[in-house]
Amino acid sequence: MKTNILVTGSNGQLGSSIRSIADQYPNLNFIFVDRTVVDITNRTSVLAFFERNFIHWCINCAAYTAVDKAEEEEDIAHSVNVIGVKYLAQACNDYKVKLIHISTDFVFDGTGHTPYTETDETQPINVYGQTKLEGEVAIASILEQHFVLRTSWLYSEFGNNFMRTMLRLSKEKEELKIVNDQIGTPTYAGDLAIFIVKLIELDSHHYGIYHYSNAGVASWYDFAKAIFDLNQISISVIPIPSTDFPTPAIRPKYSVLDKTKVSLEFNIEIPQWRHSLEKALNAFNKLVP
Repeated sequence: MKTNILVTGSNGQLGSSIRSIADQYPNLNFIFVDRTVVDITNRTSVLAFFERNFIHWCINCAAYTAVDKAEEEEDIAHSVNVIGVKYLAQACNDYKVKLIHISTDFVFDGTGHTPYTETDETQPINVYGQTKLEGEVAIASILEQHFVLRTSWLYSEFGNNFMRTMLRLSKEKEELKIVNDQIGTPTYAGDLAIFIVKLIELDSHHYGIYHYSNAGVASWYDFAKAIFDLNQISISVIPIPSTDFPTPAIRPKYSVLDKTKVSLEFNIEIPQWRHSLEKALNAFNKLVP
């Protein structure tokens, strides 16, 4: 019998990345839905879908991720990232479904100087991070069989993200100013998608919070330079401090995630971020001639 896997928020970049590899796993039956099919903020919608469909796993890619807009739209961010997550966790608990939920490095305040572990104190400094943390807490209070995967600086050939924005701007401008004092790790959604499927295939019972991002460390300036260098784009990139580029939401200055736990627990090698960026650029260039 095939394993049935519900993927919510399937039109986002992680959902699209999972969809792009789904046919490589003939024993897994992915059910891709967006909010027109399952609105996670509507309890009736969630329960009705779980009632009609026999599901083994749920991968929750649905999230409010507009970090700056969340400062103005706190109610909407809370509805998706907290209330919706709670409804999913309750449905998973009722129907004995295992949940994989995607969270963020923004649950940390960024005042540290060494990679954050899963047990480090969380202290979000913006609405987005706060609502994502509340979603984590809601899951833990409802459902035992769950994995929370915190990731960082997610990008891919799909959707809206930093890589695609840089490629677009390089066609419009001769010079770009990029922040160089926010430190983290770019993470290719394609790598995260592969790990998520591996997690399902392993059917591990070692539930809880895990950090997964690519290996290595970068600033947004480093990330931008690598995008242009690897794609052989000639453009002037100027490093600037965050104070020169104020945003409605404060960002953590340092949000590198420690991946020791996930590497040891699941015996995986995590790709270095520049190698994965090269894969992402190649995939994007095939999509967009």
